[in-house]
Order: sequence, then C-alpha cells, then structure tokens
Amino acid sequence: MTNSSKSKESEGSDAPSSNFIRHIVAEDLANDRHAGRVHTRFPPEPNGYLHIGHAKSICLNFGIAAENNGQCNLRFDDTNPEKESQEFVDAIKDNINWLGFNWSGDVRYSSSYFEQLYQFGVQLIEKGLAYVCDLSADEAREFRGTLTDAGRNSPYRERSIAENLNLFARMREGEFADGACSLRAKIDMASPNINMRDPVLYRIRHIRHHQTGDAWCIYPTYDYTHCISDAIEGITHSLCTLEFEDHRPLYDWILNSLDLNSIKQASDLAESDLPYVLPKQTEFAKLKINYTVVGKRKLKQLVDEGLVQGWDDPRMPTLAGMRRRGYTAASLRNFCESVGVARSESQVDISMLEHALREDLDSNAPRAMCVLRPLKATLTNLPGPIELSLQNHPKKEEMGHRTVPLTSEIVIDRDDFREESEPGFKRLVNGGEVRLRGAYVIRCDEVERDAQGEIAHLKCSVDLATLGKNPEGRKVKGVIHWVSATQGVPASVRLYDRLFTVENPESKEVVDFRTLLNPDSLTVLEGCLVEPAAASPSSALSFQFEREGYFTRDTLDSTDDKLVFNQTIGLRASH
Repeated sequence: MTNSSKSKESEGSDAPSSNFIRHIVAEDLANDRHAGRVHTRFPPEPNGYLHIGHAKSICLNFGIAAENNGQCNLRFDDTNPEKESQEFVDAIKDNINWLGFNWSGDVRYSSSYFEQLYQFGVQLIEKGLAYVCDLSADEAREFRGTLTDAGRNSPYRERSIAENLNLFARMREGEFADGACSLRAKIDMASPNINMRDPVLYRIRHIRHHQTGDAWCIYPTYDYTHCISDAIEGITHSLCTLEFEDHRPLYDWILNSLDLNSIKQASDLAESDLPYVLPKQTEFAKLKINYTVVGKRKLKQLVDEGLVQGWDDPRMPTLAGMRRRGYTAASLRNFCESVGVARSESQVDISMLEHALREDLDSNAPRAMCVLRPLKATLTNLPGPIELSLQNHPKKEEMGHRTVPLTSEIVIDRDDFREESEPGFKRLVNGGEVRLRGAYVIRCDEVERDAQGEIAHLKCSVDLATLGKNPEGRKVKGVIHWVSATQGVPASVRLYDRLFTVENPESKEVVDFRTLLNPDSLTVLEGCLVEPAAASPSSALSFQFEREGYFTRDTLDSTDDKLVFNQTIGLRASH
C-alpha cells in the first residue's frame, strides 16, 4: 500500500509531494545505479513500541519502494538482547500492518546474519583493520578523547593478527566475562569524528537472545551490524534519521573495508547476474511534534514508573496508543505526507496532526448519540415507545441509517439545561423549547430536585406534530442530543487532554520531563449512556458522538457488561 494522500503542493493531483529523497531515487534510476532496482528497509530495534516518529520513517521507506515498483524489507536490528523482547517484535509487526503496509518476503532479523557478521569480523582482523581490546568501557571512554582533544591509541592496538584471531575466537567460545574485552575497528584515534576513533564492533554479553537463544555470547554493535545487513539484503537506499549523519563515514568505511565479492556472495543477490552496488545511506529529519515526547528512553520511563498505563495507553504517542485512542491509519499517513521530508530538523505543531485526524473522521466516522453527564427527563405525553430512523452520516447516504429508540424516559446532558434563560444559550430552559436530535420538539414544564437540592429530573411535554417538521407559529433554534434512559447502554467514557503541559517537554532546559506531566490528561466519566446502535458488537468502533466529539470503543477494556469509549479528539481545537 502506498501513501496516496495529498499535500498542499500536490492538491488536485494523485501524485505525492516531491522531496529530496524522491529526487535522489529518481536520479539513481535515471543513471541505472542499481540496475533499475529500488530496495529499502525499515529497521526498528525491538526494544520498545513504535511511535509517531516511526510512522514517518515507515511511510517514507515503504512509500519510496512502492512508488518505484521496488521492495521494502522489515528487518529487526536485534543486537542488544538485554533490552529486547518478543513482545516488542510482535507489536511492531502488528502496527506496521495496521498502518497499511506489507513488507517484502519474510520478516528479517539482523540476528540471522550473526555467522556472516562474525566472519566479516574475522576478515577485518586478517586485513589488520580490527583488533581485540582489553580496555574496560570506562577506560575506552577515557582514551577516546573529546570533541576538542584527540584520542589515544589503546595499548592493545598493535596486537598481531594471529593473536587477535585467537582472542576473537575465544570471545565467541565464551572464555571471557562480560566487558573483559571487545573487538574494535582500527581507524584513526585522532579523527575529528569521534565515531571513527576505533569504534567497538563486538562486545561480550552472556545473555539469552529472543531469536538465537544461547547460541551466542558476543553481539555485534548497531553501527557494525546495520551497514552489513543492508549490504546482505541488497538494499539500495538506506534511509536514516539525521542523528546517523555522523555515523555515515563509519557505515561507508566498514563496507569499503570488506571484500566486495565476499559481501555479494553472502547477499540475496549471490545467484543474480545483476551488478552489485553497495547501499548508500541518506539522512532525513526526524519527526518532532510539540507537547509530545518520542525519545524511547523517556517513553519506557513513563511505562516502567507507572506514569501511564502501558505502552498502549491512549495518551502515549505510540502507534499502539494512538490506535487505541481512535487515530486512523489513513490520518497518520496523510499527516506524514503533509509534513514532508526535509534535511533540517524542525518541530511540527500538533494541530497539524489533529487536523489530519478530524478531516478523516469527519468524512468516515458514523454518527451516534451519547450523553456524558446524564440528566433524566420524562416525556409526559409521548404515546409510547417509537423507533426512529436516523442517518448514519449527514453527507453520505450510502452509510445507511440506524434505528434509535425514543421512550418516555430519556436522558439529556446536564450542560444542555438551565432553569433560567441566559444570553446566547440556545438549549433547554425551564418553560422553554428545544428539539431533540432527529425527533420532536419538547418543552420543559417542571423541574424536580433531589434531597441535596440538585436538579434531578425534568418533566417535559412533546409537540407531537413536529417529527421531521418545524412547529407552526414559532421558531425553535436549539437542537440537543439525547438517549433513551431505558434502552440506552451504560458506558464509561475517558476524556483526554495533552500528556504534557509545555510545548517542548524534551527541551535541553528541562531537568525532569516527568514534572511537566498534565495531571488532567485523563478524566473518566462513569454512568454515561450511549444509544444501542453504537454499542452493538457488529457496529463500527469509532463514532462522532454528536455535539461531543469523536470517540472509539476500547476493545481491550470493554466487556459484555460494560462498554468503555476513549475520546479520540474534540469536534474542534480546544487549545
């Protein structure tokens, strides 16, 4: 599935908006750089759930491939089993599919290449380009230097090739404890790019891996693994976010230091007559949205400390959380296309995301009625229960109609009643009239209070001549929503506000982002009533609750005895 939404640049056309990566790919195709192939990949680390920032990368990688009749792999860069799990693997696959994309072939894992990666490490040692270093992590940092001071060579840097091969093999056999030694590239400790100062390629970790079990006790680093995995899979365009720009020289150094023929023989193109060209890394700006954190460490902290109710909490910017809240895949794809792809980083206003969501829901969400703060009203002269046929969408006849029961006992929202008229108030007042949505005009005749003096019950009369027509001789301006008190279905409704109170909770000036959490980000309303059609198991999950906003049924927390609806977004911006 391609991202077929339109940005302002392409309005009126089915073509997606242009960007510098699309230009690069078009130029490579024109120059036959990869024999007409376009092969991208989406390479998440399975150490957390995907978030809105990942959606941009997913849309870009899968979209570029689809637009050029190419392929896009899903590859888990699973080189750090200490922080990874099968739960994250399964969630990532599920959310990519939900977003509307299918990867080429089987799911890939960097761990599937562990043997080839090890042999390439041996090759670097044999070329005198890698060595086993006994410095501890702290010592290695001290030797590395700073941005202004060059690093110093490790005292183990000049070990012989034979000694390094022996030590590397013993590392694999599990002879050494965690952290006792590592395999490092031999590049340049005086390089102005710290990533090139003899970076670590392998480290010892005696820990079980979620894919390979206990087969390995040494694990390759991300920088070493990523470029070789790209090369093995025949990736043509390795699209990364900007933080990897300083890592590109290392990406190129590793691939160019290895024998090109040996890379091809290990690759998916081994049996192909196609010319083998190493992948090229290109960086683009991350997606950053205000009032949001997307740093995986921060998101994990929110989950681990119980500040939210899991990775799929509807307040979280994870795809699982947004999906549970009621965001649609189409709205996220459209949003990513409208944001575009640039080289320089900037912060996107969250209102752009909300606009994309409202636009999609307004067009596609069926309508229903739900009373969030019920006030009981008796229709004293209604002859008996009747069934009304209401259109599911005011602009889409093809979405059909639903049956809504009107009974003598209904509930309206407390905010829709005043005992005395107020300027600008066009709803129900004592002695005044209002129309029930899709039904009759009613008049409030009597107000009853409870023992505490609170308004508890309204007695109203119905103008039985006003079903589908205006009353004669007078004009009734207000229209309110309602639900049958006897046939409405009880529901719990969760109202959401932004998770953070400040625009940039990830600012460098913020000492502790947790202090910026919004204490009112979640409000739970009990005792709400929703019309029966919206409660049916066979109905849609997401609705526009008329006059209230867009809501979606929480399939995880809803039971046969109790419905739970999450507020997706209001009808209009409230900030």
